[in-house]
This record gives sequence, structure tokens and C-alpha cells, in this order.
Amino acid sequence: MKVETGTVVFSENYPMVKEKKTSRAYMPHDLEIIARRVMREKGLIVDFPAAALQQATRCRDMDPVSKKPDRLADLRDLPWTSIDNDDSMDLDQLEVVYLEDNEYRLLVAVADVDIYVASNSPIDEAAKTNTTSVYTGVKNFPMLPERLSFDLTSLLAGKDRRAMVVEVRISLNGHIAGSRIFPALVKNKAKLCYDAVANWLEGKAKVPEPLAQKKNLRLQLEMQDRLAQILRRVRMAAGALEFATLETRVEMAANGRVQQIVTRRQNRAERIIEELMVACNQSVAVFLADKGFPVLSRVVREPERWPRIVELAAAYHLRLPADPDARALAGFLRKARQAKPDAFADLSLAIIKSIGRGEYHVLAAGKIPEGHFGLALKNYAHSTAPNRRYPDLLTQRLLKAAVAGIAKNVYSLPKLQSLALHCTQQEDAANKVERQMKKCAGAELLEDKVGCLFSALVTGSSDKGTWVRIKNPPVEGKLVRGNQRVNIGDRLRVRLLSTNVDKGFIDFARA
Repeated sequence: MKVETGTVVFSENYPMVKEKKTSRAYMPHDLEIIARRVMREKGLIVDFPAAALQQATRCRDMDPVSKKPDRLADLRDLPWTSIDNDDSMDLDQLEVVYLEDNEYRLLVAVADVDIYVASNSPIDEAAKTNTTSVYTGVKNFPMLPERLSFDLTSLLAGKDRRAMVVEVRISLNGHIAGSRIFPALVKNKAKLCYDAVANWLEGKAKVPEPLAQKKNLRLQLEMQDRLAQILRRVRMAAGALEFATLETRVEMAANGRVQQIVTRRQNRAERIIEELMVACNQSVAVFLADKGFPVLSRVVREPERWPRIVELAAAYHLRLPADPDARALAGFLRKARQAKPDAFADLSLAIIKSIGRGEYHVLAAGKIPEGHFGLALKNYAHSTAPNRRYPDLLTQRLLKAAVAGIAKNVYSLPKLQSLALHCTQQEDAANKVERQMKKCAGAELLEDKVGCLFSALVTGSSDKGTWVRIKNPPVEGKLVRGNQRVNIGDRLRVRLLSTNVDKGFIDFARA
């Protein structure tokens, strides 16, 4: 369908077709400058202090591998692999799966960042400020200097690296039977990419080049895939929520303008990593609690906006209980995907918004965990990305103390609680930066489309305003007119009123 909008005709199959030329010239905006400004506005640093960079330079003289203590296991001969984005250099974890004593053994090697980044050192203080790497789509702001996260603490292919290894025993039907954690030397045998692995496993493409001449690695990836599917079935049966969210990525043209914003769905290779990391993170939380240590838990509480989720289910002629129930919600999601597969990504987004954000919370020794509503788990901690998330580095230090049998905790409980609150706040700030920069990029892409009509989904509604997301291009903006009596998940027709690239404003009116 096409809709007349003055000088242009908008087609539902974007891009638009112009009826006549416009004399207005659109100059490229320096989105990196905007990204730096937005980072500072949200209380995040954009450049590492000189002391941190000097420390990173000195790190090159360290050789923690050759001076390994006797207690360090040498696991470099195992068929370790990594799977990440095509352009990722900050590789945090490797995986190996094998069968022993009629059980699966999952080994996850997590990069030993703590050995280079001592607590309260200049790099640690810098990492503690942002608490996370920030991915703006225009420029990335890593949590650690690249000398570390792209090199010394990255589990790069062919490099000997120190790691903390989490070994998880899993029954053949997918239930975790126990775990142990220990330091080790590891070596990545193949750096793999999500899309290439997924296409190969699904029979859409040939085996990825790093695996072509290595049958043992191909068999290893197939076993990881099998275990991940088993673990996923167990989690779904327990009430874990399965969504189909769309990730967006900004692609820039050679002239400095935004060329397009593309979407991608989670693929089979990403699900492998997700399931193996969930098993690892769950095991880490249980391990620390069993050792009498506090746990920096990742918590998603029962949703306060549950009545809105009940309304969304009613629109599908399905009934949810009056009180939050993860298992019932998981059942609804399965039925909704089957009933309207094309609309499931939009429904997923609406429910995720209604559930609310995750946060970090300190579980003191002996206390009952609050749990993770979305994963249907009681014990859960982030531990597998210490190059990218500060909570994972904190957990690594706790693990080292627990493994070494150090009775005195490395952090006091009040200090850990303060850090948990800070990490939650800074993660929220980083998310706001990433969202705003996507809006800035979207505003640039749409600045010559003012007056056009779009199909939209309501994605947020609060005292601060109502937000909608259009499908093509996939950007979010504010509904400044006609926002009365609309709820998250509603579908609307909207007209683009104005854009402001510098502020990331995209304003719509209900058509």
C-alpha cells in the first residue's frame, strides 16, 4: 500500500519513492561527537585516564603464562572454540563439551582479567566508572583499554591465556548435577562467528573455514549444539521465557551518513552460547553460595505491570492468572508464537518492556535468592564477560577467593552492595546512551521523510511520554500527538512530524 504525503510517496516496502526532487540539502552529522557528548551527559567517561593507559602499557611486560603456579591446570590441548560477532576482538569465554561417566561435562573458560586489573588500580577505577562497554553503533567505548580487552585478556585464537574454568556436570536429560571451578591455561583453537556457525548447523552453508580441516572441532560444535538444545528444553519446561527480539545495527556509508539500520534475529549459534552461559552463570552463583560467599546476583523481579501483560494475552483470547506466573506466561508465549509468528517479535518487545529491567543485587551468605523471573532461576550471577562487564570482574574476584579458600571476603558486604547499586545505575545509563544514539542515527536516516506515514507499535508509556517503534526503518520515536488511551503493544498509524539528529528526537503524531 502507498500513501500520498505531498512531495513523496511512502511505500510500506521501504525505501521511499520520491515523486519530485527536493532542493533541501542534508549534510552529514558527526555522530561520534554526538556519542561522546551523550556519554558525558549520562555520567560515563569517553577516554581512559592517562594513569590507566600507562598501566595498560606496562601490562605488556607481564607474562602470567610462563610463570604459572603449580595449581594452574594446563588445558591448552582441549578443543576450545569461541563464537562471537564477526568483528568482536574482546573474547571473554571459550567452551568445550564432552561425555564422561554417562554425563555431559561442560567446560567454560572465562578470561582471567583480574590478574592484569588489580582492585583499585587505575584501570580498575576507570572500569568501575562505566561498569560496562558501551556500543553506540557509531563508536564503541570499551570498559577496558584495548591493549587488554583486545589482546592480553582476550581469548584470541592460537594464544596461550589464563582463565577461570567452570566445569559443570549435566545429566543426559539436561539437569545440572554439580560443578567445580579452577584456574587453568587454555588456548582457543578457532575463532568462530555466529552467522557462519548457524548457517552451517542449519544446512544453509558450508562448514566455516576454521572448522574445514578440523573434524574434532566440527564434532565439538555439534555436541555443544546438542547440549544447548537439551538445556533449553529443560529451562522452557521450568517456565523460562522465550522471546524473539530484533537487534538493530547501524551501518554507515562512506560519506559519513547513516546508510541503513538493519535488524537481525537470534540464531542457532547464539542460542548455543546463551544456553551454555546460563548453565555456567547458574553454577557460579550456586558455587559461591555453597562456599558461604556473598553473590552479586542478577535479578529480574516479578513484573509490576503484570495487569498489562494479562491484557496482551486477552488480545490473543488467552487467559493469564491475576498474579505473576512465569510458567503461565511461558505457555502463553509459545501459543502466541504459533498463532501469529509474524507478530511475535512485537509482542516480545511489549512484554519485555512490561516486565522491566534487570538489576544487580547482593545475596548475603545464607539468604534466600530473589531469582530471575525471565530465566525461571533462583540463583543467577553474571560471570562470563569480565572484559565487558564490571559485575563479572567482581564475581571473578569472589570466585578466586572462594577457590583459594580465603576466609575473609575480598569485599565487605556494604561495599559490594554499593557496587551492585552503582553497576545497575551505570548499566541503565549505558542502555540510555545506546538507545539515544540509535535514535540519532534513525533521525538522520529519516530527516528527509517528514510527513510520511508509518505503521508503528507502542513500546513505552509513562509520565514522560509515549514511545512507538516503526518497522521500516526500525527506529523508535515519541508520540507527541494522539497519545491518549494507548498502551504498550498497541498498533497505530503514525505520521513523522520532525527529527532532530543532535538530540535524537523523532516525533510522531497518530494518524
